[in-house]
Amino acid sequence: MKITLLGLSLLLIISCKKENHKNIHNEFSKDSLTAKNDSTQSNRTPQNIDEIKKEFAVLNEKLLAKKLDSTSYDYNCEELEGDVHFYYENKKLKMVKHFFADSHFSSVTKYYVKNDQVFFIFKDDTLWQFDGGTPEKPITKDSINQQRIYLQNSNPIQCLKKNFTIRSVGKNVNPETVPNKKGNCDVKELMKTYLTILKNKDKKDKLMCL
Repeated sequence: MKITLLGLSLLLIISCKKENHKNIHNEFSKDSLTAKNDSTQSNRTPQNIDEIKKEFAVLNEKLLAKKLDSTSYDYNCEELEGDVHFYYENKKLKMVKHFFADSHFSSVTKYYVKNDQVFFIFKDDTLWQFDGGTPEKPITKDSINQQRIYLQNSNPIQCLKKNFTIRSVGKNVNPETVPNKKGNCDVKELMKTYLTILKNKDKKDKLMCL
């Protein structure tokens, strides 16, 4: 009986995490980027961190206000399930959001785009596990790793990293109070995935693998 209850709890937790990804991180924490919400009034791709912050602020405001058009597709590859959303303004690609998950891991990557070039990437990976409780009321722990990557001509010029833990029971740290740490980021795999995503953007049927 305990095994059955534990299995049901596992399925419920997985289902909740997959459903909640649509709402998680729709709004960046205050420490992610700080910039004035004014337009850069420029058609060129952002060339430095200040310009990237301004471009991000304008674009993210439109995303939150749901002012952009969107399309999407899903895929299912062995134990991985994922979906991709494209956001457009005047038929120009502005942002791509890629989500995928398996039984204990989920990942959200957002690519911010101008003039067909990615100028900012936000990546959020969550590894969850049971952390006590009972089969009827299990306690879970999410270990979250975030990356904020500023790019110039497709090359990273700054990478900020943040790690924290969230438990389903008890007092948790406010993610906004966790400081970012500068580090190095390799964007080769992220950009490789991005190009694969673009190749499949006109697919109407559910993909078996990305």
